[in-house]
Amino acid sequence: MRLRLPSRPPRTPRRLLPGGRRLPAFVHSIRFRLTVMYSTLLFVLTAMVLGGIYAAVAASTEAEPITQTYRADKYYRLPDGTEIKQGEVDVVKLQQVEQAVNYETQQALQHYSLIMLAGLFLASLGIGWVLSGRALKPVRAIARTAEEIQATDLSRRIRLSGPKDELRYLADTIDSMLDRLDEAFGAQRQLIDDASHELRSPLAIIRANLDTVLTAPDAEDADRRRAVQVVDRATTRMTRLVEDLLATARRSAPAFHDTDVDLAVVAREAAEEFDSLAAARRIAIQRDLSRGLLIIGDHDALRRAVGNLLSNAVRLAPAGSRIRVAAGRSGGWQWIAVQDEGPGLDADAQARVFDRFWRGQDARRSRDRRTGLGLAIVRHIVEAHGGHVRLFSTPGVGSTFVLWLPVTDGDAATPQAPPGDDPLPRDGGSS
Repeated sequence: MRLRLPSRPPRTPRRLLPGGRRLPAFVHSIRFRLTVMYSTLLFVLTAMVLGGIYAAVAASTEAEPITQTYRADKYYRLPDGTEIKQGEVDVVKLQQVEQAVNYETQQALQHYSLIMLAGLFLASLGIGWVLSGRALKPVRAIARTAEEIQATDLSRRIRLSGPKDELRYLADTIDSMLDRLDEAFGAQRQLIDDASHELRSPLAIIRANLDTVLTAPDAEDADRRRAVQVVDRATTRMTRLVEDLLATARRSAPAFHDTDVDLAVVAREAAEEFDSLAAARRIAIQRDLSRGLLIIGDHDALRRAVGNLLSNAVRLAPAGSRIRVAAGRSGGWQWIAVQDEGPGLDADAQARVFDRFWRGQDARRSRDRRTGLGLAIVRHIVEAHGGHVRLFSTPGVGSTFVLWLPVTDGDAATPQAPPGDDPLPRDGGSS
């Protein structure tokens, strides 16, 4: 059964109005909330400014409408200076006129202020909607790209342009995360493809030999014994491949046992495991191990890494030769080195020797049953401890594999890169 993840997150249920009607979708958006917030804030600030102006005008002036008038005689003056009474008229005092003018001014100010506030609120809604839309445009680009990204295709990137603000930093962070995920998924797919290719050959061999023996009625005992030998070799190779894959997966897991590790003890235990095999081939394993080489790491994983190097050295070193296993400290780094007197590697082989499933031309021509994961596991283990693995090899002379591991005792700062020299020079000296 295949599980399919939803392409979009579940929608938030819309709120219902009292009449059972649903609110529009845009009401639930951040853009709408920002618009309302900005508009309300601008409205309140403007109302406070206009209210302060109105209060200052009202406090500094006396305003009152004309409520009382007086009766006065009205006279008409002739050119000769005589005055003729023409009746009575209503008059007011000058102070009352000033107060009436102030009153009308305050009423007009109040009226136009309310109109201005209403217009400003409507205009702020439109301006806030536009500005919030432009401010949230990068967020929409991020969301749109995230919707288009699938687990099988992580090639899309946001690549947000514009000022280096918080949204640009968020987009760059997501792009960086996608780069790491794409690289991790690519390595996983490559491992699955390579493992499938490597497992396909022994499975085909097993199937072919079993079909030949089981379906052939005239098969003899010699044919059956030969088929059993072929199947045994194929299953042995598959077993080694599965063990190497499990070791790789186990070291990739976040939960591994880290403790104080003595590199000299790691190198000595790994050498002891291969003493008998080396003696059977008349090969001597020489130990040059310094004391006090402590790091924090996985003891078993590091021993497996040194063991993989010794396995290759014992297999490739000629009879009667010597293998050196040494450990020391140099330039702020601690190291374990395995040196052999085997055939060595040319420049092209040195560039690919740590690749998964790479076995070299000689191994493929000789139908070697190795999986090609040994040195890849060595590199993976060392890099998981924050270290580096280096190879110094000369064709016809031999090879030296060095595991550089950072110092963790706090006495000295570890440089960014380990020394580039071979700690076991071929001059017969000890390190």
